[in-house]
Amino acid sequence: MSKKLNIIVERDNDGYFAYCPELEGCHTQGDSLDEVLENIKEAIELYLETISEEEKKQIQTKEIISTSYEVPLA
Repeated sequence: MSKKLNIIVERDNDGYFAYCPELEGCHTQGDSLDEVLENIKEAIELYLETISEEEKKQIQTKEIISTSYEVPLA
């Protein structure tokens, strides 16, 4: 069975930071977008290797809803 997981990537002055909201504590960083995406995929795989089948079932039922909201900055 498979499930698509969300990956959030943020950029700052030091590079890129990525995390997976469905997997608490699963995050990484990288100097480039390609590097951080490769790193987060590896982090997710390692995370999933360390959790029980019951925890994997909980991930399958977790729902993340994403939206955007435009705000004036001036």
